[in-house]
Amino acid sequence: MTFLRVLTGVPFAVAAVCAAGAVTAPAAAAAPAPVRQVHDIQGAAHVSPLLGERVTGVPGVVTATTENGFWMQGTRPDRDPATSEGVYVFTRTRPVVAAGDEVRVDGVVGEFRPGGPDSPNLSRTEIEATATTLVRRGAPLPAPTVLGPRGRRAPGEVIDDDVRGDVETSGRYEPGRDGLDFYESLEGMLVAVDDAVATGPRSDYGEIPVLPAGGEGAGPRTYRGGILARPDDANPERVVLDDTLLPLPAMDAGDRLPGRTLGVLDYSFGDYKLLATSVPRVGDESRAPGRARPQQPGEVAVATYALRDLDPGDPEERFTAIAHQIVTGLAAPDLLVVTGLQDNSGPDADGTVAADQTVAQLVAAISAAGGPAYDWRSIDPQDGADGGEAGGNGRIGFLFRTDRGLAFVDRPGGTATTPTAPVRVGAGEAGLSSSPGRVDPLNPAWRAVRKPLAGEFVWRGRRLLVVGNHWTARGADDAGYVRRRPPLRPSEPAHAAQARVVAGFVKSLRAVQPDARVIVAGDLNSGDRSPALRTLTKDAGLRNLVAELPEDRRYTTITNGNAQATDHILVSPALARRPHEVEIVHMNAEYAGRVGDHDPALVRLRPD
Repeated sequence: MTFLRVLTGVPFAVAAVCAAGAVTAPAAAAAPAPVRQVHDIQGAAHVSPLLGERVTGVPGVVTATTENGFWMQGTRPDRDPATSEGVYVFTRTRPVVAAGDEVRVDGVVGEFRPGGPDSPNLSRTEIEATATTLVRRGAPLPAPTVLGPRGRRAPGEVIDDDVRGDVETSGRYEPGRDGLDFYESLEGMLVAVDDAVATGPRSDYGEIPVLPAGGEGAGPRTYRGGILARPDDANPERVVLDDTLLPLPAMDAGDRLPGRTLGVLDYSFGDYKLLATSVPRVGDESRAPGRARPQQPGEVAVATYALRDLDPGDPEERFTAIAHQIVTGLAAPDLLVVTGLQDNSGPDADGTVAADQTVAQLVAAISAAGGPAYDWRSIDPQDGADGGEAGGNGRIGFLFRTDRGLAFVDRPGGTATTPTAPVRVGAGEAGLSSSPGRVDPLNPAWRAVRKPLAGEFVWRGRRLLVVGNHWTARGADDAGYVRRRPPLRPSEPAHAAQARVVAGFVKSLRAVQPDARVIVAGDLNSGDRSPALRTLTKDAGLRNLVAELPEDRRYTTITNGNAQATDHILVSPALARRPHEVEIVHMNAEYAGRVGDHDPALVRLRPD
């Protein structure tokens, strides 16, 4: 048999030397090192038991290649489901082997951690190759492990719930119980999902979250094909398809992929991912975006809308698309509580804080789309003080229409740092000392985050006090599949503090007028069952109208394939006991070609 030897991806002619018989006998016979199998290298753990050891002649069949390495699967599996039979071989340069090549690998066992040694990410076991020997070409690929109810089923709820500290050093490893360990036991292997259904759109990173077998046996689903996140259910049965090896088609939540999607299971940046080696076929699925009915006489419609860092530098098409959603999708509500409204220069850190040009362009686009002429109120933040995109100076704003009986009550004095406060106005009603005004803007809870905006409105003689919110984003939170357990969630204590401030403000309004009509709305970045939301409902006596929806319709965002309500509209008892309707208009979160990443929440109230 002729061998081709490859050293870090560079072939050299050993075969010709061997064929000519130029073989030099070793000076002394050394005891041969045992040939390690892939499952020996992987072990039943997150970190290889052979870490740092030199291995020789590790046999395998190449299943996929990248620019600087390849995946291979062992030829002698041990039949232990806790140990993976696949491994990544790092060659530094482009390998000359291809899928279907049977090889033997020399090298050193290592662990590669995406993001660097201090990252919370898990490590990927690999062989840092010094040489690769080609045994033969055209070897049959190993049969893939089918994920889901028709093959190997992932745990249904738990990613990990029994480790406190570093999962890689804990000594606990339970692939049958914990999703974190389940996918580790398949790391580097050829896997497949059959008849998958997408639970979210293809992301900007080329990733598509799916459920195997059309979602059979999966956790609670949305009525449009997604899967719901719950505090006690992180949906480890969800699988992420990745386009590292092949491009993936644009997909929306609920789209189906009939047949088999094949790939290797890898890990990077907080998630295990199926790197597709075959382009999935997309079924003929299409779901029209949601559309709200127009408000009727006597109803005042209030909606949230996340503008996602809108500024005049965005393409005109984006303003047009947002305007179309407001006019057609939301039926031009009376009041829009908008977040993500940026200053006139967008991300340019030039000291600009005014947003009048941004709003003017949006209002003009709404009118051009056949909508009403919206008026607006906001307060310019201090430069660089409110977090969000650097230089953008994002803030909360009110867009409201005056043609249906809604009027804004202006009271001067509101600045970036001046708090508004309850005052008694009229016949013992609660009002605001400054309108628009900010809620306790110097409170540490709002450090480097958007401050709540309070405004006083009158609807056909009835006073409405509205508090718009955009709480701390969850971008700094750990992903689900990380080594430190439980994952760090810095947004949660931030939300708890912010909820206490808003709840205290609402209570102060109701101390002036117990039956004050208060609306708290916006992007709270917190689920409807979170402790922060309970603070608003229990301490401030508000009712979360979004929580009244059936569970399968109760979501405004989809993050990593998990649907959750993070945008909310809460009202005081004086409004909650009046007739009202609530809906979430699903027009963004499920779609790859979306304008924003949040679905608006909308309520129709009858304050009279």
